[in-house]
Amino acid sequence: MADLQYKIIVGLEIHVQLCTKSKMFCGCAVEFGAEPNSRVCPVCLGMPGSLPVMNKQAFEYAVMAGLALNCNIPMFTKWDRKSYYYPDLPKNYQISQYDLPLSENGYIEIPLESGQTKRIGIIRAHLEEDAGKNVHSSGNFSQVDLNRTGTPLLEIVTKPDMNSGAEVRALAVELQRLVRFLGVSEADMQKGHMRFEPNINLKITRNGTEYRTPIVEVKNLNSFRALERSVSYEAQRQLDEFLETGVVFGMGNKTTRGWDDEKEMTVLQREKEEAHDYRYFPDPDLVPVELTQEWLDEIKSRLCELPLKKQLRYVQEYKLSDYDAGVLTADRSTADFFDEAIKAGGEPKRVCNLLTQTGLKITKEKNCSINDLHISPKSVADLASMVENSTISASSAAAIFEAMVKTGRQPDILAQELNLVQKSDADELESIVDQVLAENAEAVADVTSGGKKEKKARGFLMGQVMQKTKGQANPKVVSEILAKKIG
Repeated sequence: MADLQYKIIVGLEIHVQLCTKSKMFCGCAVEFGAEPNSRVCPVCLGMPGSLPVMNKQAFEYAVMAGLALNCNIPMFTKWDRKSYYYPDLPKNYQISQYDLPLSENGYIEIPLESGQTKRIGIIRAHLEEDAGKNVHSSGNFSQVDLNRTGTPLLEIVTKPDMNSGAEVRALAVELQRLVRFLGVSEADMQKGHMRFEPNINLKITRNGTEYRTPIVEVKNLNSFRALERSVSYEAQRQLDEFLETGVVFGMGNKTTRGWDDEKEMTVLQREKEEAHDYRYFPDPDLVPVELTQEWLDEIKSRLCELPLKKQLRYVQEYKLSDYDAGVLTADRSTADFFDEAIKAGGEPKRVCNLLTQTGLKITKEKNCSINDLHISPKSVADLASMVENSTISASSAAAIFEAMVKTGRQPDILAQELNLVQKSDADELESIVDQVLAENAEAVADVTSGGKKEKKARGFLMGQVMQKTKGQANPKVVSEILAKKIG
């Protein structure tokens, strides 16, 4: 195989359910887990004579996402009917966008394992309505739940700029973080809020001749793990097929395959339709949408600093690790809380440790956000300052943080009540150190001799001082006193 080289080429289609209260073209509630077919009306059921009306919030959410993806936002867009028959599509067409999407020609930056970023092109991001759900768990017949029919979906189509399963996963993770930051989607994949469809093929060069394998689309993936593994598996399957046959078959329509999670392999489904198979035409029941500059500016004003940019800023400005910065920016409320605590005077690394090691542990246990703990960024900044100034120890700070959540009281008061304030009075500590040295002559000798036992003996003496002060001695002051006494 020395004369053979290949490159994986992947583009991704992502469907993101927008977190509006009602559906895209009717007033039915969007509600996960409701009784089947209880959130439907004549419009989303496709009854004759019913007329759709656009959900303004869904359109604005889609424009916000387009702006965050660095897309061009046309001032004129329209709705099209995408015709196909399927049991979960009661109208026999889907309202979508074809030739005039509401955003196009953008890009998203994704982090790479090397620490660098890579720019992935965005071809378009357009709005459409979701289909219903076929249920196959009731015996030898199928059922249809139309509650999901008409739910607003943002379909994002990337350029084929990704070259590994890891890159595809990185894009999916970054996109989830982005739409959550914007507040346009909960992006909960267990509830079907995000679904991925990678388009995969290979560029193979052998003996100077270039071959392209047919594109395969893997349908409806709803986890990062399945997404990454399906891309890696499919790339290897296409390479194996090429090596076995020596030729490339089926350069016509691309095919679709499903992912078998148990067997960890893709399974052939059908040949993929082309655009003309859907018989697109403008929807006669919906007027085009014309953005005004004032409306667009108002939507732009809702944008925030995006998560990857914020993460890089935390690393550069506050010298946090890339991991810590990633944890803080995984959720907008946590990142905003961190920013407010820094503005209130908190030392960045100390605030970061309090939030990532204690705060997020509590939010996970309570299944809530950092804002639901009812503590202020200023109080966390003050707690961080107490650690920084050696008023309390880092371990004590965790106990005080938990007490703040339970009581809502200020950290300085709790430190006194819980008897966690460190003793830093050098005269008081010096007398305790003298007592410890007098009681432990053998350990003192081990330190002064400078042998193998020195480090262990010094730690033992420090421990004895901490024990006598019930853990309240300032270790830094004690260490300085020990150094002065015994070198």
